[in-house]
Amino acid sequence: MTQHFLINRDFHSASFKDLLDARDTYHIHLSHLDNVIATAIGKYRIRTKELDKDDNLITDEALTKSIKSEPKTLENSKITKWSWPCVLVFVNDWKSQDEFCDNPDQIVPKLLYLPDGRVVPTCVLLIEDKEISPPQLNNFCFPSELIGGGYPVITEVQGDTHIGSVGCLVTDGDLIYALTNKHVTGEKDRIVYSYFKGQKCKIGTSSDKIIGKKNFSEIYPDWPGTRTLCNLDVGLIKVDDVSQWTAQVFGIGEIDKPINLKNDTISLELIGCPVKAFGAAAGSLKGEIQALFYRYKSMGGYEYVADLLIGQRNKSKKALNTTHGDSGTLWFWDSASGKKKDIKYRPIAIQWGGHRVISGDSEKQFQFALAACISNVCAQLDVEIVRGINIGFNEYWGKTGHYKIAAKACELMSDDKLSKLMTMNMERVGFSDESIENGDLKKIDNNEFVPLADVPDLVWRNTRKKDSSNHFADMDQEGKGDYNGKTLLELCQNKTNLSSEIWNKFYESLEIESKDRGALPFRVWQIYDEMVSAVKNSEVDKYVCAAGILSHYVADACEPLHVSFLHHGREGYDEKKVHSFYESNILDRKCTDIIAGVNELLQDYKVDNKINGGKESAMLTIDLMRNTFKTLPPMEIIDAFNEKEGRARTDYMWKKLGDKTNIVLSEGCKILAVIWQSAWEEGNGDLISESKLTEIPKDRLKELYMDRDFLEAKRLNEMELS
Repeated sequence: MTQHFLINRDFHSASFKDLLDARDTYHIHLSHLDNVIATAIGKYRIRTKELDKDDNLITDEALTKSIKSEPKTLENSKITKWSWPCVLVFVNDWKSQDEFCDNPDQIVPKLLYLPDGRVVPTCVLLIEDKEISPPQLNNFCFPSELIGGGYPVITEVQGDTHIGSVGCLVTDGDLIYALTNKHVTGEKDRIVYSYFKGQKCKIGTSSDKIIGKKNFSEIYPDWPGTRTLCNLDVGLIKVDDVSQWTAQVFGIGEIDKPINLKNDTISLELIGCPVKAFGAAAGSLKGEIQALFYRYKSMGGYEYVADLLIGQRNKSKKALNTTHGDSGTLWFWDSASGKKKDIKYRPIAIQWGGHRVISGDSEKQFQFALAACISNVCAQLDVEIVRGINIGFNEYWGKTGHYKIAAKACELMSDDKLSKLMTMNMERVGFSDESIENGDLKKIDNNEFVPLADVPDLVWRNTRKKDSSNHFADMDQEGKGDYNGKTLLELCQNKTNLSSEIWNKFYESLEIESKDRGALPFRVWQIYDEMVSAVKNSEVDKYVCAAGILSHYVADACEPLHVSFLHHGREGYDEKKVHSFYESNILDRKCTDIIAGVNELLQDYKVDNKINGGKESAMLTIDLMRNTFKTLPPMEIIDAFNEKEGRARTDYMWKKLGDKTNIVLSEGCKILAVIWQSAWEEGNGDLISESKLTEIPKDRLKELYMDRDFLEAKRLNEMELS
């Protein structure tokens, strides 16, 4: 009779407090079991193999017996609509009942009995570990100098580097801070850096507003846990310049008000809740809440608890690949899965780590994240999430100008074969209009394929330091000595002055070091010659790769502040941010207007002229620079930047500069198309067989641009072009 009662006991009525009481009562017993490493509150999980397509238990007893002999893990099990409340017990060694014959005291009890007669079931799960190496710093390459949630933060302490992610912006009513983890920010006034386009830049200093571990009963009054500590691990960064920040989170978009989780709102309904995030190291993350109040450590008579345990989604074959560098990442309730893209997501928690165990000489990290409820964090720090600074960007903001020029040029070919080839490879060269408008410009990791238009910024700035001087040329700077009062723009009206020898002498007159000598037209020249050679050898893959990469430098040539000595404003004036503001805030915020404007200007254009030779391509690039200066002088951008401050600056600058910006970008598209088609024709592209006019595999393109000998980067004093 008793046995029948136990088998058919209905545990669905167990309350949240029942689970906490049972876990608290049995924690000493469970912690002394050899293979138990953690406990949590959750719902009973069923192996997916035990269920049919409708989530009903299969009836084949022999098959069920075989399946139940397998270890149960978070990855191979799921929560069903009929799962009951339980205490989750995590073990690092799975054993069958028979293996405990010699030591039955080590068995995890199936039921936990409380003194007042309540009974709570357990669910035992094996935690499978996977060895994960910390990310390389050069993987933290983001496409914009406008910073927001999801971007990396770096501090340097005692010869070591601490890496984390920005969660979001918060305010105490006076100052604006960036939210991240305390173990990243550390002590007050520590300098905090981030990475933009491969360059480490100071973004602020650590605040004295930090929070580590708090008594569980202080965070959750009236719940058991008197000797339990809740880990929050949050620190704030006092940002240097709020105008360079956005309240949006990269890869997420604009955010909504946070979800308030406290005693009377936390429930087991959170189990299985889909969540999403964007970590500086891992990039896009999608998971689900798999357990609450994960007790991950016991030491000195205290238990250490994380509010939420986040793992991979139910039915998803993709593991939650969070890793070092994601600490500080803000997690959002993914209620919009499959819905419209412009929805705002509500933050639910901030990640502070993953559970780690030491095994031998290697450190292994489990495949889930540990996080603290964001509502608790804000309450303890007395801050509110900022949601209205510099918003209005796509989900991913970045290199609108570069990608638009590269993709549009693919449509402008008048040569049928080349038109087919470049159109088929448009999404390898850049992003289509639809992708840009939908916010598909993603954070680029060196482990991923990088769209060719931004390889020079997001890959080569790390791997080819010499290439940095190839992105610019101060064409309007006056020389000295033999070049007194003359600019490179004026000198190159005479074609014979377009030589690396003369340019080096010009820079020497200004005592400019070799690493700082802009060489943009010569880089175009060099790549043009490589494109011609590729076509002559029927190496279509090399042509496409070189053409896509060339688009970056041509795009730089039609950005006024890339080809002027006023690139960061005037010396002695507070104008250093003008370049990044124009390139990031203006171009990225107004991407829809740019796409429409450039498309209208190029509506009926097809390549109708031709050049011959690399030197002609360099001269054409200088003509583009000259016309850019005439259309949109650098001082006009600087004046507009100075005339308005605060949130109104973006719209004001676009109103004054928008039409001219579209003109210079459309001219860049034309010049790029002419260079591409001229190189194709000079290399006799008409002899290329139709069978080679296909999409080039991304792995092959990546292999090419990672080869240092392909389009070798040189400084001007190493170039012999005349």
